[in-house]
This record gives sequence, C-alpha cells and structure tokens, in this order.
Amino acid sequence: MTDIEAVTAPTAAPTPFDRAERRIWSGRAEAYADTYAHLCAHLVPALLDAAEAGPGARVLDVGCGSGSVSAAAVARGASVYAADAEPGMVAATRRAVPGVAAHIARLPELPYANDTFDAAVGNFVLNHVGRPLAALAELRRITRPGGRVAVTIWRSPGAPGQTLIGRAAQAAGLTRPDWLPALAPQDDFPRTPEGLASLLGAAGLLDVECSEVAWEHRCDPDTWWAGAEQGIGAIGQVLTGGGAEGMAAARRAYDDLCAEFRTRGGLLVLPHRALLAAGAA
Repeated sequence: MTDIEAVTAPTAAPTPFDRAERRIWSGRAEAYADTYAHLCAHLVPALLDAAEAGPGARVLDVGCGSGSVSAAAVARGASVYAADAEPGMVAATRRAVPGVAAHIARLPELPYANDTFDAAVGNFVLNHVGRPLAALAELRRITRPGGRVAVTIWRSPGAPGQTLIGRAAQAAGLTRPDWLPALAPQDDFPRTPEGLASLLGAAGLLDVECSEVAWEHRCDPDTWWAGAEQGIGAIGQVLTGGGAEGMAAARRAYDDLCAEFRTRGGLLVLPHRALLAAGAA
C-alpha cells in the first residue's frame, strides 16, 4: 500500500470538552479494547457499507480506537489509513492491523491534504469532539468530491442498556466531577436522526441519509462494569470520582439493577440505540 504523506495541520486551541476527553482516554486503550470496543464494533459493517468502502478505496478511519473499523475495511480490500487523538489507540490499531498507516491526530485538525480519501468514517468519534460541526467539515475537506463520509453516534436519550451504569451511579449519590464539562451549548446538537442529518448538511455534505439502529448487546455483568470501573467515558469518571466507598455503593446498586437484563445463563442483554449517517463530499 502506498502511504499517504501526512501534512502539517493548522492548529486551534482545544475546547474544555476536548481537554477533558484527552484526560479521560489517556492510557485507557487496553481497557477499552477489553470492554466497550466489542459493543462499538456492532455498527462497523453498516458504517463501511454507507461509506461504500470497497476494494481499492482509500479509506480514513478517524477515531480508530482498537482497530475494529480498520480491520474490517482491510478485509474488504480497501487501502486503509487511521487516526486517533490518543497515542495508545493508534498503537493498538497498528498492532491489530499490521500495515495500516496510523497517525496521532485529533479532529477537527487532520494532517491530510484536501480531497485525499475516497471515504472517511468515524465510528462514535463525534461523541468525543468539542466541535462536531467543524469535525464533519474537516472530514468533508479531506474526502474527494463525490466521496463518502459516514459516522455513527449514540442516540439520546439512550436505550436502557446505555443508561444502566448511570442509574447505578445516581442511586449511589454520585455526581459528575466539576472538572468534566459538557459540550458547549453552541456546539451541541440533537442526538436524533433529524439532528445528526442536519449537522452533516450544515458541514456541506450532500444527499445525507440518517437512520436509527437498535440492537441488544450481550455480555457478562463484570465485563460491562469493568470498563466504567477503569474510568472509561464520562460515566467512568463519575464512578472513579466517588472514591472507593462511592464505587462500592454504585456496584451494589448495579448488581441489583442487572436483574432487569440478566438471562438464565447469567449474561446481560442490554438494549442500545445509535445513529448512522452518511453523505457525499
């Protein structure tokens, strides 16, 4: 595979939300790969279909995480490049998908020239950027005219499986840490099919389509708890911010709430809802 040369990207000051995301995810690549990566991989086939990521296509996997999207795109015969703001995620993708050119980079400043890729995909990455509209405009910039941009985000309000650990934290009296900001109001958007489609259109993408995807994620209770216990995501910071006593109280509440989702075999069946949107550059 011929490598695409990285260029120097213009830089802008990260938002408070961006800075918090870097703190949340620093050093957590392995914990993510062992836990929530399996959940997020559910939409990978549909994401790549929406991006028309077929043989020979130059595809950029933004927010590559542990490499699920990159691996699936390579299996389809695409020429795959990857980027993530967290160095540990970039290293994990390189290990999982040997030969993929992966760079440490954050949205909305990617180190690629205009019109470089046939497709750009971001699996749940928009949930983790401080300026989602600017991020989408950046994906459009680096995608050739007529190429495809496809993204997924979590639907809000979330399905019961998405809110399980949050309910346990609330029952234990835990609250969001003061240092953990929400997205700035001027940068936020409705996490609905209409809201995400409008955001893609505002970023200059054409013929936008957005759909809601619902599924049930199956895993054992300890694995589902483990990701948050290790500080993954905002809910992980809520748990760890409560100290040992708060964490123990939340775990007790979690064990009680799991009865709503537990099968006879002991696994949890957790309903989830996400949005998948795509458009032409």
